[in-house]
Amino acid sequence: MTRLAVAVLAAVLSGSCASTLAPLVAPDVDTGAAALRAGEYELDPEHAALIFRVDHLGFSDFVGRFETFNAVLDFDPDAPEAASVEAIIEVGSLDIANDAFAETLKSDQWLGAGSSPTARFVSRSLDITGEKSGIVTGDLTLRGVTAPVSLAVTFNGGARDRLRGGAYVVGFSARGAFDRTDFGIDRFSGIVGDEIAIEIEAEFIRRR
Repeated sequence: MTRLAVAVLAAVLSGSCASTLAPLVAPDVDTGAAALRAGEYELDPEHAALIFRVDHLGFSDFVGRFETFNAVLDFDPDAPEAASVEAIIEVGSLDIANDAFAETLKSDQWLGAGSSPTARFVSRSLDITGEKSGIVTGDLTLRGVTAPVSLAVTFNGGARDRLRGGAYVVGFSARGAFDRTDFGIDRFSGIVGDEIAIEIEAEFIRRR
């Protein structure tokens, strides 16, 4: 058993509060650009979210998420413009807190999960816009149609995470949007919003 594990176990057995445990396990996240170390990374699906928003009749934004997706990242700080990311989303994992309506949205009239069960994003370029920000542009394939999509990405920091066995972890937030009609999703176009806003929160674990 590692010293950290022994210390945590001792704190738990002694009934210590979270404030006592925090210094032992909380990562010392470095938000500097140098914290984004070279290597291949894979998504930690337990600490990731993929959310979408679309205007509903002007009354509000209809919000949903996809529960199952994966991504890999390859980055070299000496050539950041050559960074690459690829993501696969299981369209059938749509969650809108309404199972019956979710099935409607997964039908061929909307997302077409039956005929095209996965969506795929492959980056093509990275434009550095700041010390911790950039625009990632790539190809999104949805319903068998491929079209370009850009994401504004913010690097939140990196550190070794004791709770994940000392693995090196980096975190990102991303925002973007696309026109659903570009992918053949044109039902109620002009009534329900055509622009789909995307929000992504993701943590990646360095593989090597």
